Amino acid sequence: MKKSYQIGEKYYAAKNSSSSLQANIYNENCFKIKPKANNKINAMAYIANKTNLLRAIAKRGLAFCPRPVGDISAVSVKVLENKLVVATADATVPVSRVSVVLGAGSRHETYDTLGASHLLRLAGGLSTQNSSAFAIARNIQQVGGTLTAWNDREVVGYTVETTANNVDTGLRYLQDLLQPAFKPWEMMDNAKTLHNQLYAVTQEQRAIELVHKAAFRTGLGNSIYIPTFQLDNLSSESLLHYVANNFSASRAAVVGVGIDSSTLSDFAQILEFPNGGAKTASAKYFGGDARKETNGQRATVAVAGLGGSIAKHKEALAFAVLEQAVGAGAATKRGNSAGLFGEALNCAGGSSPSSVRALNSTYSDAGLFGFVVSGDAKEIGKTVEFLVRGLKSALVSEKDVTRGKAMLKARIISKYSSDGGLIKEIGRQAALSRNVLEADTLLSAIDGITQKQVQVAAKKVADSKLSVGAIGNLQNVPYAADLV
Repeated sequence: MKKSYQIGEKYYAAKNSSSSLQANIYNENCFKIKPKANNKINAMAYIANKTNLLRAIAKRGLAFCPRPVGDISAVSVKVLENKLVVATADATVPVSRVSVVLGAGSRHETYDTLGASHLLRLAGGLSTQNSSAFAIARNIQQVGGTLTAWNDREVVGYTVETTANNVDTGLRYLQDLLQPAFKPWEMMDNAKTLHNQLYAVTQEQRAIELVHKAAFRTGLGNSIYIPTFQLDNLSSESLLHYVANNFSASRAAVVGVGIDSSTLSDFAQILEFPNGGAKTASAKYFGGDARKETNGQRATVAVAGLGGSIAKHKEALAFAVLEQAVGAGAATKRGNSAGLFGEALNCAGGSSPSSVRALNSTYSDAGLFGFVVSGDAKEIGKTVEFLVRGLKSALVSEKDVTRGKAMLKARIISKYSSDGGLIKEIGRQAALSRNVLEADTLLSAIDGITQKQVQVAAKKVADSKLSVGAIGNLQNVPYAADLV
């Protein structure tokens, strides 16, 4: 008999019975107050607490003692018989978070299905084959929960957040998302939302999308955003076919923070996946140019060469250290980037302000490493040339490596000690590498990275053919062939 997470009759009985509701309020210790004849404040708080949504919000903030800042959660990993990975982070927190992460990112799209992963993210709030969009929104909001969706080039993730005692409600609708409906009228109703999302994409992100296109052409070169020519071309049948091919337990993961591991394992075992698992073509690096001319007086340029991959763990860590060492961005608001890229930017001079940061994109079997710079269209050409010289110099001092390692460890500790950042981090690790590294293990591995390993990583970029993605006023932006 198929097991399903549903809201029982007891919930509705409690909702419709004031006496039952008052008992629940007292037993759940939300405020531990009772109205008194001469105490209007207490009476008002008690009445407000009878509202189900407000009670849930109160529990999120007051019901438990949260994990101290900087305290890193231990992570347990289990692989089920169907190859689905289940990872749980121990945490005593007022909110339970559960994510289903699926290997259905944009790299799995064909030319005919470009933009499908973007629509999967949009469909996170639409009707499924078992539940209407109204039912999903109403019942999750009724318990003070939230449902979010996200995607990148390799995965699509759905995350539900609820109070610990209402996690069954969240799991019930998270389970439904594996069977989307893609009703045509709902897709049409959300066309404006799709246009707004495309309009909100920054120039920097557009340049990063273009440099991926130049580097890989297809697969990892596919944008995480739907192209405009596909806005009215993707039918419900095409999307359902994409789901059937890519929703596979063998490249999916179920991860949770603030939930019992046995509860999460029971939930994972009842999930039904389509008979997908279409083979993913290996990434092939080409290099070259992808440019988009627009009006204006500024330009944004992304330049990158071959980076590290998740498959080569030590190399990936060396590139992560290199990213921090050469300049991952300003450490303070309106500050300047430190490291090699910051020095190159200063050497280039210029009368108008420019911003630069390192670009390090790591995927399961490939990667890109370089920089993204934005500046005045008249001066951007000289700036790019100076930055490319720094990129190709492969000069990384011991001092730079030490600083890079310290900054990388600080970022990892921040991710692992924040429940919101932790669930996305372990979800991506579990889906792509089929394992999750403990924070202590990862920090020790970073300490083991040597200056020579970082220099080898830098030389790999310097020796590779460069890729250039640029958008804006490009009259002075050099082509990849000119950046020697």
